[in-house]
Amino acid sequence: MGRFLASLRRTLAMARKELRQLQRDRLTLGMIVGIPTLQLVLFGYAINLDVRHVPTAVIDRANSSLSRKLIGEFEETQTFAIEQFITSEAAAIRLLEGGRIGAVIVIPSDFDRRLYRGRGALISIMADASDPTVASAVTLAGQGFARALALRMQPATAGRAALRPAPDDHARFGATSDLVRPEPVQVEVLPFYNPERRTPVFIVPGLVGVILTMTMMLMTALAVVRERERGTFEFLIATPVRRSEVMVGKILPYLVVGHIQVGLVLGLGVLLFDVPIRGSLLDLGVGALPFLASMLAMGLVISAASRNQFQAMQMSFFFFLPSMLLSGFMFPFEAMPVAARWIGELLPLTHFLRIVRGVVLKGATIDVLWTDVVAIAVFFTVALIVATATFRKRLA
Repeated sequence: MGRFLASLRRTLAMARKELRQLQRDRLTLGMIVGIPTLQLVLFGYAINLDVRHVPTAVIDRANSSLSRKLIGEFEETQTFAIEQFITSEAAAIRLLEGGRIGAVIVIPSDFDRRLYRGRGALISIMADASDPTVASAVTLAGQGFARALALRMQPATAGRAALRPAPDDHARFGATSDLVRPEPVQVEVLPFYNPERRTPVFIVPGLVGVILTMTMMLMTALAVVRERERGTFEFLIATPVRRSEVMVGKILPYLVVGHIQVGLVLGLGVLLFDVPIRGSLLDLGVGALPFLASMLAMGLVISAASRNQFQAMQMSFFFFLPSMLLSGFMFPFEAMPVAARWIGELLPLTHFLRIVRGVVLKGATIDVLWTDVVAIAVFFTVALIVATATFRKRLA
């Protein structure tokens, strides 16, 4: 019994020591509170599977009061957010490739005439099906709009039943008459880039960005902290090499490693999941370069603020979790609240997902995606400046 009590006292003394050490480690203490709080806010507020306000362009060749009224009613469904009017399908394809819009509503020039003559007016919706969730929401909204419009117009078309052709007229008009159609307006959704809406086609290119975010950031953060713990980094600073040169030199080798990972993920995606690669791998490499650099620079920022490898991993998680949830990798970007989308636009993963999915799935070229490349380059510049400044303060 005495030995048991002595062992218990030693165990409790050890526990008190660990508790006091934890109280002195403010960063770890903040993680204990911060990580569950961050997860609760992101999953409870920012994450929403109810797709609303899909950025939409319109080609209105009818340009009539009726077509303008229907465009307004499309927007009232809250699934479509009309952002711009364009004049050609070529412009529509360019916008879809750039990932800035999710749908294009096309109203033909003969819309009014076909509607009033009972020949069945047709509205086409070009949907970006590279994200199956958004494409499904667009399809359901378009079909629901057509059904609701048919019910509203039923009293106006009911009197035309007597005009339907007799059975002996089938020889002249065909099995289905082209003169009078029961549906006054038809909405046809055309899925682009992933017509089968296969989830792996959407997920695998996104995994390229997610994997690079975690591995590149951790590689540089842990490498620098490891050298600092071993006492070798201060000797490196004592050499004539400048601090900025040290940081850029730390980044350069990992750029090659990052491109190897890009090729590995895409190669496995093609072999295992039959993911198509429609664009140029050279364009993808050019688009991946600033993203890799920005993640490596972010790793340097984390290493400058961390005292050990455990803290570096904790701080990396704080950046990785919002990047994964607010970038459009797991949840539709269009379904997020406005504030969450603003935060997502600041994250380089958001822009890189548009680049990799645009090139791989849509065959887009880098000149179509240049705004995303510039956004990532700006993040890299800011991160490198912050890393260099913080690094100088710690080791000067």
